[in-house]
Amino acid sequence: MRFNLIGPFQIVRGDGRILPAASPKVSQVLAVLLAHSNAPVAPDTLIRELWQHSPPRSALNTVQTYVHHARRLLASQDARPDAARPELSTHFGGYTMRVDDRAVDIKVFEQLVARGKEEFRAGRYEAAAGALGAALGLWRGPVLSDVPKGSVLAGRVVHLEELRIRALELRIETLQLLGRLRELIPELRTLVHDYPFNEWFHGRLITALHQAGRRAEALDAYRSVRRLLRDELGLEPSPDIQRLHERVLGPPRGPAATATALGGVPANPAPVPIRAPAGRPPGRSG
Repeated sequence: MRFNLIGPFQIVRGDGRILPAASPKVSQVLAVLLAHSNAPVAPDTLIRELWQHSPPRSALNTVQTYVHHARRLLASQDARPDAARPELSTHFGGYTMRVDDRAVDIKVFEQLVARGKEEFRAGRYEAAAGALGAALGLWRGPVLSDVPKGSVLAGRVVHLEELRIRALELRIETLQLLGRLRELIPELRTLVHDYPFNEWFHGRLITALHQAGRRAEALDAYRSVRRLLRDELGLEPSPDIQRLHERVLGPPRGPAATATALGGVPANPAPVPIRAPAGRPPGRSG
């Protein structure tokens, strides 16, 4: 049995069939337990997730009912004796979902990103690109897109979305070091559309277009981000983006000099800060 939390919430049987969706509240409880798999979850955590600051008097009994339904749902599936069936246990102080991390997509995602970072730090860029690409390939849409989310799940979702942005950035850095930035132009165009206030993505697009000899398009990409920031935020592009613009306007350089001047990544690149409007998460247009 596998659990997909990236995108719509899915419980996938061993034979590949997707179970019918549970009720929204049972799905919400299952999602919290899976997000904290193999660790105890206190009833108060589930109560806070389900009702925030206004729980009914019957909240604890209701949580126990939802957990009972969740346990029955899991126990009724995949009856093969060799199946790696998850176990939802009750103990003093709460509940624990015992499940192989490889069966929970967000756990696999986190592990692959961690591996990608390790390979990058070790200078094994092909391996880093492979791990990060595999992690990003798990992304089927917004995390738990069809499940109600209280404060507990919302915090987890923000963490995963931020981790995805870092994975995207690191993969782009890695492919740039491998001399493959040009092939990312279509993906970078999508990223600047999806994360319009992430100037780092805009900078990589300008760099990729210029390195590909598409100078006019690089200048147009700069004008687009400048117009967006001025119209939406009343800001000018960051100094890094303005320096890119000046270099695109400058005389042609050799390929190596151009790569360095336009954002070539050193062996241990420092993360580029993401500017975003106050009160708005990075990369979100609101």
